[in-house]
Amino acid sequence: MIAEVPVIACVPNFLVQKAYLKPMRLQTGGTILAGKLALERGWAINIGGGFHHCSAGKGGGFCAYADITLLIKNLVLHRGVQNTMIVDLDAHQGNGYQHDFLGIPEVYIMDMYNRHIYPRDEEAKRAIRRKIELGNKVEDLEYMIKLRKNLREALKEFKPDILVYNAGTDILDSDPLGHMRISDVGIIKRDEFVFEICKEQDIPVVMLTSGGYLRRTAKIIADSIMNLKNKGLIGCTRYQKY
Repeated sequence: MIAEVPVIACVPNFLVQKAYLKPMRLQTGGTILAGKLALERGWAINIGGGFHHCSAGKGGGFCAYADITLLIKNLVLHRGVQNTMIVDLDAHQGNGYQHDFLGIPEVYIMDMYNRHIYPRDEEAKRAIRRKIELGNKVEDLEYMIKLRKNLREALKEFKPDILVYNAGTDILDSDPLGHMRISDVGIIKRDEFVFEICKEQDIPVVMLTSGGYLRRTAKIIADSIMNLKNKGLIGCTRYQKY
């Protein structure tokens, strides 16, 4: 049910563990480690994770482990973090962690997503403090204008100790599940802006790569990370905040 692939019910458990669950557990561990590293050096990137459809009690949308919830709770319990901002720019609403942090004022959620696609979870939407609902076929200019305006406004409303950036690439033009039209360059510029504003405001940032369902997604993520390095937004130790 979580994988949304019915045939998995007929597959022996050891194969499900090896091919599906173990890799997701490793990615979940990577998300938690990224939180620790971000506090030490100002940034961290997990090439994986971002399982935003999974809550503490329920999986879904391919997401078996609630890595974002685990990351934030680990930071609060073991690193003394008080205020966290989640900026979710995956094409889909991040309903999993939204259920977990509904009514928690120390977690500010900004979610920008295609309102016409999965999961359309109205209850979870109540947890979103800054909700930007987009339509199908959104292109670069509209996307970046709304991102720049809303993220700057969000950071005026709330001062986080750390920012969790869910950087799904399923917003890419021709992605079969996102139904949006953002270019390769648009994704690179999106990531650059998020890291730029975090550096500008001295906020540690954890980037998770989340959804993306085309083969060329991997190269775009690699190109984006190299762009961040070339722009001096990652790659050097800045401080240990906690």
